[in-house]
Amino acid sequence: ATDITYVPMEKGFGYLVAIIDWYSRKVLSWRLSNTLDTDFCTQALEAAIQDYGCPQIMNTDQGVQFISEAFTSILTDHPIQISMDGKGCYYDNIFVERLWRTVKYELLYTLEFNNLKEIKQNLSTWFEWYHQKRFHQSLDSLTPDEIYYNDPGIDRVA
Repeated sequence: ATDITYVPMEKGFGYLVAIIDWYSRKVLSWRLSNTLDTDFCTQALEAAIQDYGCPQIMNTDQGVQFISEAFTSILTDHPIQISMDGKGCYYDNIFVERLWRTVKYELLYTLEFNNLKEIKQNLSTWFEWYHQKRFHQSLDSLTPDEIYYNDPGIDRVA
């Protein structure tokens, strides 16, 4: 699944896209941008596929980046089934929305950022902690990495 959220900076906003594994809540790839163009979304998708393999299904909202030819052609070329949320149905992609709530209230809203470089440095550290140290009640108090790498019941693809 994937989605974009905004990240407040001293002057303006940055934009964060993440590709997550629904089952484990592991963030497989993420990218930052100072614009809402499609490139940072396709880069995140390609990185997730390269590092973790192809998922069976990719869930997105109907944002312009995710319905673009550049993004959907990556999915169809692999072939990955495309699942798009209904318009205005944020709860269709609830695991990404919960990630945004968590990263914003545990990191992004607690600090002031001057630029994307500062955001990237902080997010890199935070995502490492999130994967390896942050326990999830919905995962029986395990971490995303513990579920993703150690659960014998899942395929090791996005």
